[in-house]
Formats: sequence, structure tokens, C-alpha cells
Amino acid sequence: MLSVHEPLVRRGRSHPAARFALISVLIIAVLECVVFNLPYWTGVAASTDSPATLNTMGSGLVREASGTLEVTDQTKAFLSVPVDGSSHYVRLDLAQITGATGTARSHIVSVVRVRLDSDGRAGSSTLVDISRPRSLYLRTDAQHTVRLWIQAPAGTQVPIFAVRPNVRVAFQVDWLRVAVMAAIAVLIACWRPRSALWRIRVNPASAAQRLAFFAVMAVVGVISLTGAAIIATIWKPLVFQAPNEYTYDFDQYGHIADALLQGRVWLDLPVSSTFAQSANPYDPALRERLLEAGASPIYWDYAFYHGHWYSYFGVIPAIILFVPYQALSHVIDGMPAMLPSASAVLVFLFGFVLFGSLLTIRMLRRVAPNCSVAAMSMALVTLLLGSNVGYLWLRTNFYSVPIAASLMFTTLGLWLWAGAERPEGSRRLWYVGDAPGLSLPRLACGAACIAANAGCRPTFALSALLIFPMFWRQIRQMARLVRARKATRQLWAGPAAVILPAIAVVIPVCVYNALRFGSLFNFGNSYQITVNDMTSYSEPVANIPWIIGYYLLLPPRLQSTFPFVAINPTPLPHWGFAEPMVAGLFAMCPMALLAFLIPLLCRHRRERFGALFSCMLMLGIAIMLVDAFKAGLGWRYICDFGWLITLASLPGLLWVLGELPEQGVTGGTGGTGTHALQDVRMTGRWQRFALDTRRILIMMLLLASILFLLASCFVTGRDDSLQRSAPDIFARIQAWFSLLG
Repeated sequence: MLSVHEPLVRRGRSHPAARFALISVLIIAVLECVVFNLPYWTGVAASTDSPATLNTMGSGLVREASGTLEVTDQTKAFLSVPVDGSSHYVRLDLAQITGATGTARSHIVSVVRVRLDSDGRAGSSTLVDISRPRSLYLRTDAQHTVRLWIQAPAGTQVPIFAVRPNVRVAFQVDWLRVAVMAAIAVLIACWRPRSALWRIRVNPASAAQRLAFFAVMAVVGVISLTGAAIIATIWKPLVFQAPNEYTYDFDQYGHIADALLQGRVWLDLPVSSTFAQSANPYDPALRERLLEAGASPIYWDYAFYHGHWYSYFGVIPAIILFVPYQALSHVIDGMPAMLPSASAVLVFLFGFVLFGSLLTIRMLRRVAPNCSVAAMSMALVTLLLGSNVGYLWLRTNFYSVPIAASLMFTTLGLWLWAGAERPEGSRRLWYVGDAPGLSLPRLACGAACIAANAGCRPTFALSALLIFPMFWRQIRQMARLVRARKATRQLWAGPAAVILPAIAVVIPVCVYNALRFGSLFNFGNSYQITVNDMTSYSEPVANIPWIIGYYLLLPPRLQSTFPFVAINPTPLPHWGFAEPMVAGLFAMCPMALLAFLIPLLCRHRRERFGALFSCMLMLGIAIMLVDAFKAGLGWRYICDFGWLITLASLPGLLWVLGELPEQGVTGGTGGTGTHALQDVRMTGRWQRFALDTRRILIMMLLLASILFLLASCFVTGRDDSLQRSAPDIFARIQAWFSLLG
């Protein structure tokens, strides 16, 4: 019975969530107002008395009538000014542009690379975004003179008036930075050991949980589809060619769709007669001589066969998205507009996020029926990190289209299969022996989705082997009946529901191959025009251990300056395709290492689920070996097998998080009476402390992996780095850290 004072005590006791929110707000305020504004607080004593008019301008710069500076000679494009040492910062003052219109304004850049030298010591290059006031400040240790080099090609105009030394940095609150810190605080609030989400069990039947899940998916979907629509509206042909060089055309899927709409299997691209009649068009050395002689165009990374250009990338993404879009645009506008590859990648990746999440929830619910919402959310984030889709989200060209499509189709197919076991009384069930009934429509649709990999990324088709551990009871019962000669017509309904839809998808793809290359199973990979003669090339066996090591164990290469992560070189003993990466799978997603706990956990769970996750691990390793032998080392190829290894790690992750308790009852402590009770309490406290420690460790690893993924987007030297694709964003984020020293 409550005492009269207890409500007052409860009223005065702060709620843990409110207390955490208050502490988070205070920490974010201190970080934003003190730490990130240290340049303001430390520059209060700056003299500010050196006028910018004392700048000395190098002969490689010319002041235009509009007020801008034009680079005429990059080796002499500098501004120099004396400093008095009272401030560690200089500011770029902008010119007031007048009279520049049309063509003149097109030469004026808003983002420029500069280098600030201090007292003759060379500084490091940095991007400056003239639209961001904080980006105009540069840090220096000079006591006498600074020199600003403008690192831009001749003819570039920059709206810089002068370098102003001895300045005080303005106080600034960057709301994007605040939003990032708030997002991190929300994740910590959800995953901290005392979060209420650890006490809420995942329940797909809960209307509130369904609403929350689909609200998150709706946000991801709106962002993805809106981005895809915006990209489609601003599409321009992505064709690049320099004299005596290869032609780079990144609209491969658009060309495939055009060919299909016109009833052709070859692409409507011009063919150089000199190239087509050469002795061996696949010889790189011969191609180089042809290019020097003026043979053009020679398309890079297209397949060339019997006088026509083809694409060796899977055709199904073109059929699913590109053909309908381009056919509809022809009806509406009269002329077909190509769908950009980036739009297709965003659509397919949204599909993977949706169905990959549904698959994870369905599978883990069977392993851990009482799994908490906090643990499940950690598992979902782990899957996204380990599947390497962050790379695809940034590099949205045609190389990413088949991989993103296969990720979507495979997780959709496995999700349908994972839900094929239905309760008695459901419609269209297939029974074999005393095994649970299976839904024939789910079997059929799942098989069709997985078979679609034959026309996307064929290596993903190996995931069809997971049907054996998923339905082993039914397969074993069927084999027993066949051996006993008790098979009936109804017995073959299940296999037919799997095989016939798969054949219906695979046969058209094989016919498409035969029409192009004269063989049902020839996808054209051997005819690609790339760095080697692929008709005779095979990966040197000595490279394979190195490639596997890089894929899994390549350590991160950290540095002291933004973005704090650098590209890691990946040398091989013999020549082979090897793309530099930031890290291997287990460094980008350490939680994936927990996949190797599966053998230890199998005895505690149902045998069929242990077999399923073990098969996922082995299948992921097998696909990695296939990639190593057939394709070499590519950052994007981690997507082929990373998702499988990561899925296999999720039971281990739940075990570490305390969501898979040991079965059975532990023995007594050996004590009696009060001493035994104290021992039990001490044991319980120790177990709670150990569990909280493990949860904090996983939380910190997840946050570190997320930050590592974000930092890798800014890395110099990677394809489609934000430094090149979005220099304004790069300059803005770089300014958060560059002034801190």
C-alpha cells in the first residue's frame, strides 16, 4: 500500500529519459558554443589592424574589371600579406562583383582549392566555399608573412578581393552540425543500457510498432524517391571523350533500354571501322595504338562482339525501370529521355533497406522470440553497415545498378521464403509428411525474385542454395517418401512452385544471351573493353590470399586532418584489378566478426536456424572467393558477400547483447540463508554490470562504424568522393574541423 508521501517522492524524481535529454542538450550546447567555436574564443585578442590593401599579388593573377581575380599562371597565382602574430587566422575578403554577366560569370567559381603558406613553410591544400562564411577563414602559425596560393587552372576567375590577416573569427552556430550531434544523441538514447527500448519486445502484431517501422521506412522512401525524381529531371548525357582517348559513356542502362524498345539486342552506338577490323580488338596495347592513330570511338567497359557494342551488365534492371520510364517519356514528350543510373540505384537501395529490414526482423524473431526493440534496431543498423550499401549510395553510376537490384531482389525473395511456413487453415498450403505447411505463392514469388539475379548480378543467384537449410524438414520428408515410393502428384507441387517460376525468369535471360553472344550462359564479360584482354585473362593464384585479406582484414588508415580517414593502397604480388579501399569488411563493420560464433551458438538454438546462419557464412565466403578469382579486388564487390556474412553475425550480436539467454537453470551458489542471498545479489549485480558493459561496447562500435562510413565519403582518391562530386558540402564539413588546429 502506498504511503501518503510516496507520490510526492515520485513527483520529485526526474525521469531517466528527461534527464538524459537535458544532459544531451547541455553537452551539444558546450560542443557547439565552446569546442567548435574555439577559434572565436582564442582570437579575442587579435589586433585586426593590418589592412587587406597591403596584399602583394603574384604575376600569375590579374584583377578583372568586375573585381574578380583571374588565374593566368598557376605557378605564380598567389596573394601575400604581412601578419603580426596576434591571431592564428586569416580571412579571405570577397570582391564586390560588378558588370559580369553571361559568359563572364560562367568562369567565376564558387568553390576553389587554395594553399596557405606560413613564413615560407608550405601549408596543405584545402577547399574554400565562398558561400560559407566559416570556410573563408584559414588557420596559420605565421609570425611575419602568409602567402595564399590559388590552385586553379588558368582562366579560372575567383571572387576574392584580398587576404585579411590578424582577424577575429566570428561566432557561428552551424545547425547542420547541431543536427548531426542530435542524431548521435538519439542513437545513444535508444541504445544505452538503461533505455526503455531494452524492455520493449519486438511484436510485429503491435499496431504501434508497425506504425513506427513504416514511418521510418516512409522517411527513407520519400528521401530516396524524391532524390531519384530530382536527378531524373536534371539528367544530361554522361559521355566524356578526350582526343586520342577512350570514350566514357555512363548511360549503359539507358542504351540497353533504347535497344530493347527498338527491338534490338545490340546497342545503337557508333563503331569505328578501324577498331572493328583490327586483328584483336581486345588487346589493350593494340587499342592504344589505334587511339593514337585516331580510331574513335572506342567505348570503355562496354562489350564488343562481332561488330556491335553490348553491355555485359544484367538486363533485368533495364526491363524493370529503364524501359518503362523511357517508353513513358516518349509518350508524354515525344522523345524518350533516359533514366539516370543514379535514380535507379536510389530506388533499388530503398527496396533493399525495406526488404532487408523485414527479412532481418523475421529471421531474428525466430531465433530470439523475445528480442527487444533496442537489440533489433542495432541488428538492422549492423546489416546496413556490413552490406556496404553506403558505398553504393555515394557511387550511383551504372556499376552500382545491378548490385543494388540484386540486393533488393535477393532480400525480397528470402523474406518471402522465410515467411512461407504458415499455420494450418491458410490458403494454398503444401504439406509433406508431418512437416509444417508451406505457402505455394510465397515459394513461387520468392523463387522468381532470387532467379532474377541471373539478369542482375549473377553471383547473388547462389543465395538460392539457402533453400536447403530453410526448408530442410520438408526436403528430408520428401526424400523419405520418394525413397519409400509413396510420392504422389501433390508431393511435387512444392518443387514445381520453386522450379517453374525460376525457369520462367532465367530462360528469357539465357535467350537474350544467346541472341547476343551465341551461348545461353555467356553474359559477355569476356568481351569487355577494359585494362586487359579478358578473353584470355585469369587472376593469378598468388593474388588470391592477398585479395581475401584485403576484403576482410584491411585495417583503416587514419590521419590527423579532415576527413581523418585515408585511402589504403592494396598492392598485389602480380598485376590484377585492385581498387584502393578505406578498410576491409571487419574494420568497416566489426560486428560482422560475430558470424564466427555461429558454431558455438548452434547447440543452444533450433538446429535448422543454426544450419541456416552457418550456410549464410559459408555462402558469403564462397561468393567472396568467386569475386576474387573472377573480378579481383573492388570496393563495391563487398556488397556481394558482406550482407550474407553480416546476417550470419546477427545471432552472435544478440547473444552479446543478452538477447539469447543460456538455456537451462544454473546451479546454486553453495551457500545458505543470508549469505546465499547476498551471493545471489552479488552475482546478479555482476551479471548486470557485465551485460551493460557489452551493450555499451556494441553501441560504441556501431557509432564508430557509422562515423567511419560518413568520413569515408570525404576521402580523397576514392571514386565519386564528395570532394569532387559535391565540393560545396566537402568545404562546409571541412570547415568544422580545419580551424580547430
